[in-house]
Amino acid sequence: MSPLQIMSLLLALSAALNIAIIAGLLARGSGVGIPQAIISGAGAAAAALGIYFAAVAAYK
Repeated sequence: MSPLQIMSLLLALSAALNIAIIAGLLARGSGVGIPQAIISGAGAAAAALGIYFAAVAAYK
């Protein structure tokens, strides 16, 4: 992998982590339990990474 690819992957992981934390906090703030909030955050992170990898695959 080139340094540019590594940096873009790290950027995507950072964005997915931020999205997961925000989604988990929003879910927790809306009154659901901690396990459901974690699952919501993980789902949001998986969706963000899925969109990133789909865009990379479509570009190549």
